[in-house]
Amino acid sequence: MSVRKEYLGSVRNVVAKLGTQLLSDDSGRLDAAFVATVAAQIAELRSGGIRVTIVSSGAIGCGLSVLGLPQRPTDLAKLQAIAAVGQRRLMDVWADAFEPHRLPVAQLLVTRQDIDDRTRFLNLRNTILAVHEMNSVPIVNENDSVSTAELVKISFGDNDILAALLAHALRADLLVLLTVVDGLLDEADKPVRLVKHVHEGRGLVREKISTLGKGGMDSKLQAAQMVNDAGEVAIVADGRMERILPRLLAGEELGTLFVPEASKKRSSRSRWIGSVRPAGTVFVDDGARRALAEHNKSLLPAGIVKVEGDFARGDVVAVADSDGSIIARGLSNYSASQMEIIRGKKSKQIRELLADAAYDEAIHRDNLVLERNS
Repeated sequence: MSVRKEYLGSVRNVVAKLGTQLLSDDSGRLDAAFVATVAAQIAELRSGGIRVTIVSSGAIGCGLSVLGLPQRPTDLAKLQAIAAVGQRRLMDVWADAFEPHRLPVAQLLVTRQDIDDRTRFLNLRNTILAVHEMNSVPIVNENDSVSTAELVKISFGDNDILAALLAHALRADLLVLLTVVDGLLDEADKPVRLVKHVHEGRGLVREKISTLGKGGMDSKLQAAQMVNDAGEVAIVADGRMERILPRLLAGEELGTLFVPEASKKRSSRSRWIGSVRPAGTVFVDDGARRALAEHNKSLLPAGIVKVEGDFARGDVVAVADSDGSIIARGLSNYSASQMEIIRGKKSKQIRELLADAAYDEAIHRDNLVLERNS
């Protein structure tokens, strides 16, 4: 069995992301004819029992076109207004594309807070699953019309990171990032077909971002790393290739396949913990680092040397080593103020200080997610 068929033969749940540049024609306008070909591919996959959730960029690009503006402004309020105008046009095009296949579309606009909040994260997953059950196609985009820093600084990375986080929420078997090149290219500009360690591909990334989109190959590698860490696979491929999605699922050697280093898949809870922006950071000594990374232990207060951030009990915090490298994330049993009091102390001392509020573990192993490269 080929590597492709080994990893893709049983795929039934796909998240497919399409960027602004891919969705645009030579004049920078939304290419409705191309969108129609994508809809036909997804309808074909659905008929074969494969669900596809679409992450579609393009709202701001559509808004620029509708409003007749020559370039993307930098003013936040104007960007949000352009996104609001463009989102309706974007969904109209997708709805028209799926209409011949008798598939309704559902619009879901997401912000980073929808990922960080556990309840909203679960609601997002349940809504998308319900959309599929109703024989409709979910189309997700970042909510640019209400986001703030997301439009000025890259929050989701032109939806690449959003697509990876969505794959976590849905426990998708495959993340497909469709772009305008045939995957990751080597020094001779030839496609790299298989990547077993994402960090090895970072040296091949060109520092090039289109004028339409916010992301680039670097954000795609970040997204691939995220799904690989969860035990799933990712593909970066040329979305303009004929019938690219069915061909990829059939195992054709197209694009770049990123495979996980570990065979064990993370639970839904662990995927969420690994997705959330940490509310703070605790720094640990080398003994604690080894206990976590090598012996699968809980994090004890005795191993904590420094606390940063203002977090509450139950928040997700990052765990960093003495060099500042993130080695894990987990749900804290203590607030930041309590953690500052008990760091470096033994269990007996902690019970004397906090009485009934004392826990032996700062972060229990069941609520801890290690970085794969730690």
